[in-house]
Amino acid sequence: MIDKLEKIKERFNEVTSLLSDPLVIANQEKHRELGKEFTSLAEIVKVYSKYKNVHDSIESCKEIFAVGGGDAELRELAQEELTKLQPELLLIEEELKTLLIPKDPNDDKNIIVEIRAGTGGDEAALFAADLYRMYTRFSEIKRWKVETIDWNEIGKGGFKEIVFSMQGVDVYGVMKYESGIHRVQRVPQTESQGRVHTSAASVVVMPEVEDVEVVINPADLQFDTYRAGGKGGQNVNKVETAVRITHEPSGIVVACQQERSQYQNRERAMKMLRVKLYEKKIEEQQKNVTAQRKSIIRSGDRSEKIRTYNFPQNRVTDHRIGLTLYNLDAIIDGKIEGLIEELRIADRAEKLKEGI
Repeated sequence: MIDKLEKIKERFNEVTSLLSDPLVIANQEKHRELGKEFTSLAEIVKVYSKYKNVHDSIESCKEIFAVGGGDAELRELAQEELTKLQPELLLIEEELKTLLIPKDPNDDKNIIVEIRAGTGGDEAALFAADLYRMYTRFSEIKRWKVETIDWNEIGKGGFKEIVFSMQGVDVYGVMKYESGIHRVQRVPQTESQGRVHTSAASVVVMPEVEDVEVVINPADLQFDTYRAGGKGGQNVNKVETAVRITHEPSGIVVACQQERSQYQNRERAMKMLRVKLYEKKIEEQQKNVTAQRKSIIRSGDRSEKIRTYNFPQNRVTDHRIGLTLYNLDAIIDGKIEGLIEELRIADRAEKLKEGI
């Protein structure tokens, strides 16, 4: 581990020097790239420096004992120092191991989220709307920007499906743990006998990708336009501004009706298509690896129910880590950061266990 940390320190010093190079400063893209690398390395170097200071102090204390004899009071002070420093060194070592876990390159990317009602009819659609509100309120807390892209309402305040983007700092790194089947247990408004019903909605979180990451042949695309519905302004249901794109080789279909112009909707739909094609590409590459993963957190197995929201008991249970909280009201109001942090901790712990 020390050899690896020394190389990181060398690279950090190199990056620090490059950031003040006039040629690099003139190249905004290169400067921005190095700036990100500087930030990611700085924390590791800071903790490593702390590690070395504590390690050197321990070695100095040990030298006092190695000499033999000497001042008894000095030996006592050295022993007290060792008693304090050795546990501290172990904690710093664990922190360094965590920092050395390879970072997901997608963590700092913006995302596109798809929420779809599953089993449960109208109640599932209403729950999909609840999840959408939960994430938008969470975004307000995080100071992220949310933009709705496409939706299909049921007329009762629910959504059969809704697609939206989230933009901000470390968005995918935080939200990637939300992919999966979310289950709700509550008494529907239409239930006269007070029986608890179980419904579900699926959440898919995908990182946005740059144009260069996915090559799309225009000849493979079929474009259709139609009239937007539900929201949008004066031209709703009058002008065909909504756009649907079909990627014929993969069969992937995307649509957007958020913007007032057909051109803007087309641009947004193309962005969604790139994301879906990128996700498909990554899933194919990782198919064999995914089969070996034990953790639902990292495998992204959307066939599994990842979380249950039980309204009668004010309870939320995340099945991946066996965590149960009795603050459903706060969580459904967007206060989910603590829950997500528990998932991130569990993810890091498993990566350390597997030596990843």
